[in-house]
Amino acid sequence: MTSNKIQVTVDGIDVQVEPGSSVLQACELIGVEIPRFCFHERLMVSGNCRMCLVEIEKQIKPVASCAMPVMAGMNIFTDTPLVKKAREGVLEFLLLNHPLDCPICDQGGECDLQDQAMLYGSDRSRFYETKRGVEDNNYGPLVKSIMTRCIHCTRCIRFATEIAGVETLGTTARGIDTEVGTYIEKTFNSELSGNIIDLCPVGALTSKPYAFTARPWELSHTETIDVHDSLGSNIRVDVRGTEIMRIIPRLNEEINEEWISDKARFSYDGLKHQRLLSPMKRNEHGQLESISWMKALDALKKVMQQAPQPKVAGLVGPLVDLESAYALKTLVNSMGSQQLHSTFEEGGKRTSDFMSGLRFGSTIAGIEEADVILMVGVNPRWEGPLVNARIRKRLREGNCKAALVGQSVNLTYDYAHLGGDLKALLAVVEGTHPFSKTLAQSKSPVVIYGSDVLHSPSKQREEGTLVLDALRQLEDSLRYVTGKETAILNYLQPSAGQLGFTSLGYDAKEAPEEVDVVFALGVEGRDLRAFCNKTSAKTIAFIGHHGDEDTVMCDLVLPGAAYTEKDASFMNTEGRIQKTRRALSPPGEARTDWTILSAIGEVCGTSMKPWETVEELRDSMSSTLPSFGQLGKVPTTRDSSHQIMSTAAFSVNNRAFAPSIMDYYRTNAISKASAVMAKCSQAFVQKHSRKESNSNHININSN
Repeated sequence: MTSNKIQVTVDGIDVQVEPGSSVLQACELIGVEIPRFCFHERLMVSGNCRMCLVEIEKQIKPVASCAMPVMAGMNIFTDTPLVKKAREGVLEFLLLNHPLDCPICDQGGECDLQDQAMLYGSDRSRFYETKRGVEDNNYGPLVKSIMTRCIHCTRCIRFATEIAGVETLGTTARGIDTEVGTYIEKTFNSELSGNIIDLCPVGALTSKPYAFTARPWELSHTETIDVHDSLGSNIRVDVRGTEIMRIIPRLNEEINEEWISDKARFSYDGLKHQRLLSPMKRNEHGQLESISWMKALDALKKVMQQAPQPKVAGLVGPLVDLESAYALKTLVNSMGSQQLHSTFEEGGKRTSDFMSGLRFGSTIAGIEEADVILMVGVNPRWEGPLVNARIRKRLREGNCKAALVGQSVNLTYDYAHLGGDLKALLAVVEGTHPFSKTLAQSKSPVVIYGSDVLHSPSKQREEGTLVLDALRQLEDSLRYVTGKETAILNYLQPSAGQLGFTSLGYDAKEAPEEVDVVFALGVEGRDLRAFCNKTSAKTIAFIGHHGDEDTVMCDLVLPGAAYTEKDASFMNTEGRIQKTRRALSPPGEARTDWTILSAIGEVCGTSMKPWETVEELRDSMSSTLPSFGQLGKVPTTRDSSHQIMSTAAFSVNNRAFAPSIMDYYRTNAISKASAVMAKCSQAFVQKHSRKESNSNHININSN
């Protein structure tokens, strides 16, 4: 079998490259580093910085290696006097108008221009004229611009247009008058806007919250994961002393590539505000007062001794890790109770294929293989911005169609809007909708649904169950048509912890009418109040890292640790288990959640065996959660076939799919406590009506 590869020579070394590859890629195959400013692997080639110049035999002038395709027999040179002189000239031109801001620039120490000027530049300048100045742009509360430093690499423009789908950035004028901006004064309204900070090779775009606070060599780095959505994006937390200074992305091709959402990047200041710092107990005047840990545990022990067989219940919130959820389950079970609840409507019956039906079975990276993407009751731009970026990426490649059943929103790409209620979904399931033909002809369909589907305005869990059954019927039909055995139906979980504690046996069923003690672990105040009002709970023991106005209803408050302050595990929406790593210690007297629960079990004299280390807890948990031994991998289980049922049962339950997220920037305790997220909410959500969401969808209720 003959190879289709092309042979070229780079600095005397023969290289086999794929047809269509660039000269730059050919050089990198043998480890030759080519300097660049404008080129980026995930963006279209622009070829406008000219830093990647190389010499090619029989070519009179140096050529831009990023934009030059390879040809058979091409002889490339990367280290000749001509190349050296060309790179010096490019850097000299770039530095003509670049300000001498290095001592005060936040990019200092991480600046590509600094590094390449040292490696490839000249040791002197011939320019003595006045440098030009450019007016700064207002991109909003997250991105700071100092446009005099801009070298016009256009990475930010290409990212905004290609990845984020927000076509607000561009260039105006030509030559020395060229400026990068928004044409008219306008903020950069995207949930991925912070990524242009990482892309900028100079200090033209930096982080506003991070501005003038630290230098990179002062920071210690911890690799961990994000918990603000259900994807588990890989991040790096940079800490100085006892304070988080910034959060930046880590590369993970299967989940977040090299991007992260703005909430993951900028909401870390919420970890400093409204924190619970010491145990508190309600006194005789009905007010919470600080007490010691010993007194707090003794108070809980007395409560448990007041009743011969106290009725207890466990309630978990959105940011609960696997270890803490397992510890709470063990504690509640050791007290003779099976009452384990979550604050989410799960909308499904406990069947053998239950877990695979409530996860993102196609995987996030699997979106790139789809030819038809149907979204039901979901806003991926807010519920999973990086999932939305994957969908946009797939649509830009062509030969793929997208459609939405649910509220019409601006998803940054064109899609067919099939309707906003259950009736439209049933028409697709029954095959009477015009879009059903497109689905039937697909080879690799992907159906994504969100918590809008399971959320019932009438609070009737059965409605969510019926809608989920309809989706499962659609999946079975598509499997029959396409012959595809892998998952087609995908649930975009609303929070980082939900799939994990659901897999441990927590249920969203109705709470019991009477409970003596409720152990509330990381529960939002409003959800806690609603649960406890139903149960008429006599004692509420709250364990968490943030408090709000509803936390004062608790009888006992025990301060826990946030995700950056503990070694913990989370199961993302795919079912992939990943670990957070401790970047700094919990503030005040706060402790890791599972250690608090272990201490409660020991003090109250339960049969629960206390754990000394997190490794002991994980060994105990692995028997309950077999997939825990496959860290970082997606479970291989898939949905089995479901019984095909008539859709006539759904006709009386028609309802519109209501959005579950009204404000992207304020969805959990950390982001609600963040001053930066509050500014974003005011700038991007409150000022922009949902009326603009109708600008980029196509109504397809006919033909």
